[in-house]
Amino acid sequence: MTDPVGCDPSKLADIPPDESVAPRRHGPWQIVASSERYRDPWVQVVRDEVIRPDGLPGSYCVVTLKPGVCVVALDAEDHVHLTREFHYAVGAETIEAVSGGRDGEEPPLLAAQRELREELGLVAARWEDLGRVDPFTANVYSPTQLYLAMELTQVERQLEGTELIEAYPLPFEAAIDMVMTGQITHAPTCTALLKIARRLGR
Repeated sequence: MTDPVGCDPSKLADIPPDESVAPRRHGPWQIVASSERYRDPWVQVVRDEVIRPDGLPGSYCVVTLKPGVCVVALDAEDHVHLTREFHYAVGAETIEAVSGGRDGEEPPLLAAQRELREELGLVAARWEDLGRVDPFTANVYSPTQLYLAMELTQVERQLEGTELIEAYPLPFEAAIDMVMTGQITHAPTCTALLKIARRLGR
Protein backbone atom coordinates (compact mmCIF):
# COMPACT_ATOMS: atom_id res chain seq x y z
CA MET A 1 0.00 0.00 0.00
CA THR A 2 1.31 3.47 -0.86
CA ASP A 3 1.14 5.85 2.10
CA PRO A 4 0.13 9.48 1.49
CA VAL A 5 3.34 11.39 0.88
CA GLY A 6 3.84 15.12 1.24
CA CYS A 7 0.40 16.20 2.49
CA ASP A 8 0.99 19.94 2.13
CA PRO A 9 -1.07 22.12 4.49
CA SER A 10 -0.59 25.05 2.11
CA LYS A 11 -3.03 23.31 -0.22
CA LEU A 12 -5.78 24.26 2.19
CA ALA A 13 -5.68 27.81 0.92
CA ASP A 14 -5.87 26.70 -2.72
CA ILE A 15 -9.29 25.07 -2.39
CA PRO A 16 -12.25 27.42 -2.77
CA PRO A 17 -15.08 26.88 -0.29
CA ASP A 18 -17.75 24.53 -1.64
CA GLU A 19 -20.46 25.32 0.85
CA SER A 20 -23.86 23.69 0.86
CA VAL A 21 -26.71 25.96 1.94
CA ALA A 22 -29.40 23.26 2.03
CA PRO A 23 -29.52 21.78 5.55
CA ARG A 24 -29.72 18.00 5.64
CA ARG A 25 -30.10 15.36 8.31
CA HIS A 26 -27.17 13.10 9.15
CA GLY A 27 -28.45 10.68 11.76
CA PRO A 28 -29.18 12.75 14.88
CA TRP A 29 -27.04 15.60 13.50
CA GLN A 30 -28.06 18.33 11.04
CA ILE A 31 -25.51 19.56 8.52
CA VAL A 32 -26.08 23.21 7.57
CA ALA A 33 -22.97 23.77 5.43
CA SER A 34 -19.99 21.78 4.13
CA SER A 35 -16.64 22.87 2.74
CA GLU A 36 -13.74 20.84 1.40
CA ARG A 37 -10.59 21.95 3.19
CA TYR A 38 -7.97 19.65 1.66
CA ARG A 39 -7.60 17.08 -1.10
CA ASP A 40 -4.78 15.02 -2.59
CA PRO A 41 -4.77 11.65 -4.41
CA TRP A 42 -5.25 9.77 -1.12
CA VAL A 43 -7.03 12.06 1.33
CA GLN A 44 -10.01 14.43 1.43
CA VAL A 45 -10.88 16.60 4.43
CA VAL A 46 -14.36 18.12 4.72
CA ARG A 47 -15.53 20.45 7.48
CA ASP A 48 -19.26 20.49 8.24
CA GLU A 49 -21.03 23.20 10.15
CA VAL A 50 -23.63 21.34 12.16
CA ILE A 51 -26.43 21.43 14.66
CA ARG A 52 -25.43 18.84 17.25
CA PRO A 53 -27.81 16.24 18.70
CA ASP A 54 -28.20 18.52 21.77
CA GLY A 55 -29.39 21.37 19.55
CA LEU A 56 -26.24 23.48 19.83
CA PRO A 57 -24.23 24.66 16.82
CA GLY A 58 -20.82 23.17 16.15
CA SER A 59 -18.45 21.85 13.51
CA TYR A 60 -17.25 18.40 12.52
CA CYS A 61 -14.38 17.37 10.26
CA VAL A 62 -14.37 14.09 8.34
CA VAL A 63 -11.29 12.61 6.65
CA THR A 64 -12.05 10.32 3.71
CA LEU A 65 -9.41 7.87 2.50
CA LYS A 66 -9.52 5.84 -0.69
CA PRO A 67 -11.57 2.64 -0.28
CA GLY A 68 -9.15 -0.18 0.31
CA VAL A 69 -8.56 -3.90 0.50
CA CYS A 70 -6.72 -6.19 2.90
CA VAL A 71 -5.61 -9.68 1.84
CA VAL A 72 -4.45 -12.56 4.03
CA ALA A 73 -2.68 -15.16 1.87
CA LEU A 74 -2.70 -18.69 3.33
CA ASP A 75 -0.59 -21.44 1.76
CA ALA A 76 -0.91 -25.24 1.77
CA GLU A 77 1.58 -25.48 4.68
CA ASP A 78 -0.70 -23.36 6.90
CA HIS A 79 1.52 -20.31 6.70
CA VAL A 80 0.16 -16.81 6.24
CA HIS A 81 2.11 -14.41 4.06
CA LEU A 82 2.18 -11.00 5.72
CA THR A 83 4.31 -7.90 5.17
CA ARG A 84 6.66 -5.82 7.29
CA GLU A 85 7.03 -2.18 6.32
CA PHE A 86 7.67 1.25 7.82
CA HIS A 87 4.44 3.24 7.88
CA TYR A 88 4.72 6.99 7.95
CA ALA A 89 1.80 7.90 10.22
CA VAL A 90 2.76 5.61 13.10
CA GLY A 91 6.48 6.15 12.56
CA ALA A 92 7.34 2.48 12.89
CA GLU A 93 7.51 -0.83 11.09
CA THR A 94 4.30 -2.81 11.29
CA ILE A 95 3.41 -6.38 10.44
CA GLU A 96 0.21 -6.67 8.46
CA ALA A 97 -1.54 -8.35 5.59
CA VAL A 98 -1.26 -7.05 2.05
CA SER A 99 -3.20 -3.80 1.98
CA GLY A 100 -3.83 -1.00 -0.47
CA GLY A 101 -6.24 1.46 -1.99
CA ARG A 102 -8.51 0.84 -4.94
CA ASP A 103 -7.77 2.74 -8.15
CA GLY A 104 -10.83 4.76 -9.17
CA GLU A 105 -13.78 2.46 -9.83
CA GLU A 106 -11.62 -0.68 -9.61
CA PRO A 107 -13.64 -3.60 -8.18
CA PRO A 108 -12.44 -4.70 -4.73
CA LEU A 109 -11.45 -8.22 -5.84
CA LEU A 110 -9.35 -6.92 -8.72
CA ALA A 111 -7.65 -4.49 -6.35
CA ALA A 112 -6.95 -7.34 -3.92
CA GLN A 113 -5.45 -9.48 -6.69
CA ARG A 114 -3.33 -6.57 -7.92
CA GLU A 115 -2.04 -5.69 -4.46
CA LEU A 116 -1.15 -9.31 -3.64
CA ARG A 117 0.87 -9.62 -6.82
CA GLU A 118 2.55 -6.22 -6.44
CA GLU A 119 3.54 -6.51 -2.79
CA LEU A 120 4.36 -10.21 -2.38
CA GLY A 121 4.51 -11.59 -5.91
CA LEU A 122 1.68 -14.02 -5.21
CA VAL A 123 -1.19 -15.15 -7.41
CA ALA A 124 -4.08 -17.02 -5.79
CA ALA A 125 -6.40 -19.47 -7.53
CA ARG A 126 -8.98 -19.37 -4.73
CA TRP A 127 -10.46 -16.29 -3.08
CA GLU A 128 -12.92 -15.86 -0.22
CA ASP A 129 -14.64 -12.56 0.58
CA LEU A 130 -14.46 -11.93 4.33
CA GLY A 131 -16.65 -8.84 4.31
CA ARG A 132 -16.02 -5.18 4.97
CA VAL A 133 -14.49 -3.42 7.96
CA ASP A 134 -14.50 0.27 8.91
CA PRO A 135 -11.13 0.74 10.69
CA PHE A 136 -12.25 4.13 12.03
CA THR A 137 -15.80 5.36 12.63
CA ALA A 138 -15.67 8.75 14.37
CA ASN A 139 -13.72 11.09 12.07
CA VAL A 140 -12.29 8.91 9.29
CA TYR A 141 -14.16 7.13 6.47
CA SER A 142 -11.97 4.33 5.13
CA PRO A 143 -14.01 1.26 4.07
CA THR A 144 -11.80 -1.80 3.63
CA GLN A 145 -12.79 -5.08 2.00
CA LEU A 146 -11.18 -8.20 3.48
CA TYR A 147 -10.12 -11.30 1.55
CA LEU A 148 -8.59 -14.71 2.13
CA ALA A 149 -6.35 -15.85 -0.75
CA MET A 150 -5.40 -19.54 -1.13
CA GLU A 151 -3.79 -21.95 -3.63
CA LEU A 152 -0.84 -19.63 -4.11
CA THR A 153 1.70 -19.36 -6.92
CA GLN A 154 4.86 -17.29 -6.65
CA VAL A 155 5.53 -14.73 -9.41
CA GLU A 156 7.64 -11.58 -9.67
CA ARG A 157 6.82 -8.69 -7.33
CA GLN A 158 5.96 -5.25 -8.72
CA LEU A 159 6.62 -2.82 -5.88
CA GLU A 160 5.95 0.90 -6.23
CA GLY A 161 8.69 3.47 -5.72
CA THR A 162 7.64 4.36 -2.16
CA GLU A 163 7.34 0.74 -1.03
CA LEU A 164 10.09 -1.03 0.92
CA ILE A 165 8.14 -4.13 1.82
CA GLU A 166 9.61 -7.23 3.42
CA ALA A 167 7.73 -10.48 2.96
CA TYR A 168 6.86 -11.90 6.38
CA PRO A 169 5.55 -15.50 6.25
CA LEU A 170 4.76 -17.27 9.50
CA PRO A 171 2.57 -20.11 10.80
CA PHE A 172 -1.11 -19.22 11.02
CA GLU A 173 -1.31 -19.89 14.76
CA ALA A 174 1.72 -17.65 15.34
CA ALA A 175 -0.05 -14.84 13.52
CA ILE A 176 -3.12 -15.27 15.74
CA ASP A 177 -0.86 -15.16 18.81
CA MET A 178 0.66 -11.90 17.52
CA VAL A 179 -2.82 -10.40 17.21
CA MET A 180 -3.67 -11.40 20.77
CA THR A 181 -0.40 -10.07 22.21
CA GLY A 182 -0.57 -6.76 20.32
CA GLN A 183 2.34 -7.41 17.98
CA ILE A 184 -0.02 -7.06 15.04
CA THR A 185 -2.04 -3.86 15.46
CA HIS A 186 -3.33 -3.13 11.95
CA ALA A 187 -7.09 -3.35 12.48
CA PRO A 188 -8.10 -4.87 9.10
CA THR A 189 -5.37 -7.52 9.44
CA CYS A 190 -6.49 -8.39 12.98
CA THR A 191 -10.11 -8.66 11.87
CA ALA A 192 -9.28 -10.77 8.80
CA LEU A 193 -7.07 -13.19 10.75
CA LEU A 194 -9.70 -13.69 13.47
CA LYS A 195 -12.44 -14.22 10.87
CA ILE A 196 -10.27 -16.83 9.14
CA ALA A 197 -9.60 -18.56 12.46
CA ARG A 198 -13.34 -18.84 13.08
CA ARG A 199 -13.93 -20.16 9.54
CA LEU A 200 -11.24 -22.77 9.97
CA GLY A 201 -12.53 -23.78 13.39
CA ARG A 202 -9.33 -22.77 15.20
